[in-house]
Amino acid sequence: MTTEPTYPPMEESNEATREELRVAREQGDAYGHAIGAMADEDGAATARAGDYLVAFINENAEGMYMLEDGVLLWREAAPDANVHLEVAVADAGDGRFVPGLRVHVDVERDGKPILTNAELPFLWHPFLYHYGGNAKVPDAGPFDVTVRIAAPTFMRHDPVNGKRYPERVDVRFEKVTFANGRKESPEGSPRGQDAPTAS
Repeated sequence: MTTEPTYPPMEESNEATREELRVAREQGDAYGHAIGAMADEDGAATARAGDYLVAFINENAEGMYMLEDGVLLWREAAPDANVHLEVAVADAGDGRFVPGLRVHVDVERDGKPILTNAELPFLWHPFLYHYGGNAKVPDAGPFDVTVRIAAPTFMRHDPVNGKRYPERVDVRFEKVTFANGRKESPEGSPRGQDAPTAS
């Protein structure tokens, strides 16, 4: 079940002038444009839940760089990985990306678990910051996906507008078709171990 949407405050305060709130909304507009671009490329399911707008996207499994012992190593998608799960989380008031979250995903079909409690860490991306990771699924589905966002522990500025994200939020997306492939990146180097796969 999806958490009911709430409406985080966007009011002038001793921390935020009308102009500063406008600047925040402009940042949010840019992030919303990036979500739209990713949706056009790979499709996306979106929903409002709690103080967030949440987008779930999936595409072929892919590699990524990771810092290991002070060296950036390319970690190719493991041979058994066949989908990359992405969750973009925006503030429902200003539309900006919300960093520092703990995001988990469950995937099921007909009430039977396919992936359980898969943690999606923050991933830098050329145009869409998101939480994500590779996974192994049996086929293209369709699957039912539940995204869980824990109440963040970071501090919030502003005695008026800082009252947001007070509780865990769940978002359910039903009958989602998944990609079933793997994107290789021969130009990534130097190489390390394969990227982790949730299964």
